[in-house]
Amino acid sequence: MTALTKFQRLEAQGSWRAAPDAPLREVIVSLGDATLVLSDPGTDRPLSHWSLPAVVQLNPGALPALYAPGAEGTDETVAIDDPLMIDAISRVQGAVASHRAHSGRLRGVLLALAILAVLGLLAFWLPGALIAHAARIAPPAQARDIGMAILADLERGAGKVCTRESGQAVLDHLAPHLLDPDAIIRVVPGPLGGARRLPGDLYVIGSDLLRAAPGPEAAAAHLVSARLATAEPDLKADAVRHAGLAASLRLMTLGHLPREAMAGYGNALLMQPAPRPADADLLAALGERGIPAEPYARSIDPTGQTVLPLIEGDPFRTDPPARPLLTDEQWLALQQICAG
Repeated sequence: MTALTKFQRLEAQGSWRAAPDAPLREVIVSLGDATLVLSDPGTDRPLSHWSLPAVVQLNPGALPALYAPGAEGTDETVAIDDPLMIDAISRVQGAVASHRAHSGRLRGVLLALAILAVLGLLAFWLPGALIAHAARIAPPAQARDIGMAILADLERGAGKVCTRESGQAVLDHLAPHLLDPDAIIRVVPGPLGGARRLPGDLYVIGSDLLRAAPGPEAAAAHLVSARLATAEPDLKADAVRHAGLAASLRLMTLGHLPREAMAGYGNALLMQPAPRPADADLLAALGERGIPAEPYARSIDPTGQTVLPLIEGDPFRTDPPARPLLTDEQWLALQQICAG
């Protein structure tokens, strides 16, 4: 126990009392590595072993020094008047106290480091977890509000949504056939590089897909492509992540995002190319809806070189669909949605 090697196996005489009412008995007190051994001076038979770390002096500063094997509940005592033995025990007690203090400080430092690590982990993980939870629990009505907020921000760069009623009626007719029963489609004057799907089953296309096209097939295929390439949960999560932690907490507690939460999101969306699904998935979906794939492919690459699989895999490459997607009147009304 002790590093005081010069005191190893130090011996001195002492007066030992085994119990408060027992007679005093002369003993040999031996200081070992970790124990204080009390032995019979005639036979060297050990009478008692005391743990050095537990030994306490009951009368500090007095002679003979009176020791006990523990601070509480101890009946044994030994009186020692040998200065060298008393000094050795005192130094051992000082070393033990220093060790305990050091251990206490080390435990305190380790505890503080553990607390800081937990706080750091929470600071790193908690905001992301709260944002993901806010996006996950947002009902369809809130998702639609988020989509509308993104559309409002997108209008700053692409122009105000076109609102001609005859053209919008055609989009309302197409939406459940091309997309989903609750889907809505909006057109903006500026080009978007394809169709964009926003949270809340909201789809946006640029009027460039309508003005220069010979028919509605390219725009329709772009809308189907946007539906296949993006999932509603991912759209909500990305939008709420852009809004940030404070806005996410407001969404969870008040049910809506701050008006400025989607600022800049629309512009960031336009800086990225429109996502595309796998060619096989898109061709299958177009075939189910009676939409040729070649107009879509040519709108991406007029030469056809980079979209050859779509052209060659067009389900209507040799035979046109049984019925047109829109009547001539409907197509004309859709083309003029941004007029006036």
